[in-house]
Amino acid sequence: MKHTVLWRSAIFVAGCAVAGAVQAQDAPVATDATPAPPVAQSTPLQSTPAPTMPVNRAPARMSDPVMELTADHSKFAILKGPFASGPEVTAACLSCHTEAGNQVMHSVHWTWDYENPATGQRLGKAHELNAFCGNVASNEVRCTSCHVGYGWDDVRHPAPEDPTRVDCLVCHDTSGQYAKQDNLAGNPPLDPVKEGSKTITGAKATAVDLVKAAMSVGEPSRENCGNCHFYGGGGDNVKHGDLSSALFDPPRSVDVHMSKDGANFTCEACHVSDKHVLAGSRYNTDVAEAHAEMMKPGADRTTANCTSCHTDEPHKGPNPLIAMKLNDHTDRVACQSCHIPEFARGGVATKTYWDWSTAGKTKDGKAYSEEEFVQSDGKHLHTYLTIKGDFKWGENVVPYYAWSNGVMTYTLPEEVIDPTEVVEINKIGGEPGAPDARIFPFKQMVGKQAYDQERNVLLYNHVYGPGDGSALWSYYDWEKSLKAGMDYVGLPYSGKFGFVDTHMYWPITHMVAPKEDALRCESCHAQDGRLANVAGIYMPGAGIGIGGKLGLVVFLMAAMGVAGHGLLRLVGGKKGGRHG
Repeated sequence: MKHTVLWRSAIFVAGCAVAGAVQAQDAPVATDATPAPPVAQSTPLQSTPAPTMPVNRAPARMSDPVMELTADHSKFAILKGPFASGPEVTAACLSCHTEAGNQVMHSVHWTWDYENPATGQRLGKAHELNAFCGNVASNEVRCTSCHVGYGWDDVRHPAPEDPTRVDCLVCHDTSGQYAKQDNLAGNPPLDPVKEGSKTITGAKATAVDLVKAAMSVGEPSRENCGNCHFYGGGGDNVKHGDLSSALFDPPRSVDVHMSKDGANFTCEACHVSDKHVLAGSRYNTDVAEAHAEMMKPGADRTTANCTSCHTDEPHKGPNPLIAMKLNDHTDRVACQSCHIPEFARGGVATKTYWDWSTAGKTKDGKAYSEEEFVQSDGKHLHTYLTIKGDFKWGENVVPYYAWSNGVMTYTLPEEVIDPTEVVEINKIGGEPGAPDARIFPFKQMVGKQAYDQERNVLLYNHVYGPGDGSALWSYYDWEKSLKAGMDYVGLPYSGKFGFVDTHMYWPITHMVAPKEDALRCESCHAQDGRLANVAGIYMPGAGIGIGGKLGLVVFLMAAMGVAGHGLLRLVGGKKGGRHG
């Protein structure tokens, strides 16, 4: 994978190709460009560009301001529309960026399909179960509203092969008004917008101006990435714990990398892209490699690992002895464990507990909610919903620590479980002290999920589908919901269900605190310190182990023997005088 500079170079090449179509430098751009092929959709046409939006201008002259990008998309005649749908915009983009659609379609962002080379498991949103809404299958129009495409409404089949179904704008819009509606399988709200409609961030949906969005495209920003990733699981910071709206413009105390007063990074500064494939994976994370070769100018930067920039000896001083001792920890402790002391910082809480077993209760035959958790910004969060059950939330949460080699093994559909034990939706790989493992911080999501009491497998639940008679969120009937979900994926179901305790783990890698707020030695090296329950380590200062206790007994016995011998000599000396 190449550095973002190469990505900008690709834009330059594309810009040159477009500029080549212009007859002369000071000649106007042609206004009779061939329009993109129409995409059938009943949505009315969008508005033409606002009068202030520059269109059909000549290439920039030396007297014009110098822009960061090599192509000003507001000058391209093909982008002046009108557009009736997102795919029409994409068709216009692909007329210049001919390979971009194909590149996106080979990314996990598009396929939601990933075969883990370490475990052989087939993972990805399209296949796995989770501890939040359970599953995508049968709930597509809601779940794929965060897909990087348009209209994927059945994950039993691969994502569409039509490159015009790729959503260029969700990553590249800079107009600030482009959004996806939360129940249109990835499509944006277009005029007329149904009353009460919401976007994937929970905001009121308003009609998107596709022309304005198309003419604004630029490099991805935190806003582009965050509008999906900060709101996963059904709300702000619900899922990850370290990804919330607080990171759109965080103070340095919340994230030293993303803050304007810190490094002011975009997401791509670490999650480097190569042909629209981004570095970093929660399925198979690199937690150990030092990547020294990547520090060389022009070298590939292929992972989102801390040591890609900081090396495995990052501590320099001011006290060289302390720095040396801290560097001595890097072969056992992940950077994140010390430098992310808590997650869900910045005033946005994260969901820590979800009990599906209580969903479906009504009052006077109607759904109801309770909002008994008050966030630090004063916002009330639901602690019970008829459609979802009971919840708990947390802010400034201390992570769960475990040895990790970066490999997650999932409990997949049809895998037999033991309902008398906690079911781990994903298991953290890594042996204590192994060279490829580090003590790593996680969010531990605790929940209760439906399972088949006869077959002892986790169940698919059908939650979204107004008017279909079986969706849990509309009819509050577990029997119908579970049968519909299992029928949809074609798996057997005994008809008898219960609820089992589950844990799910999310690696904590964002919300890096300034170095002055990193953990101190006593945070771990103390009685009942943070790592007290982590296996395979000796923790000085955390109490005396069995070996130490035995040693202390031997020492005390020896001391008593010496004292006794001295006492006997003293008494004997008084009775018998001095030895000759």
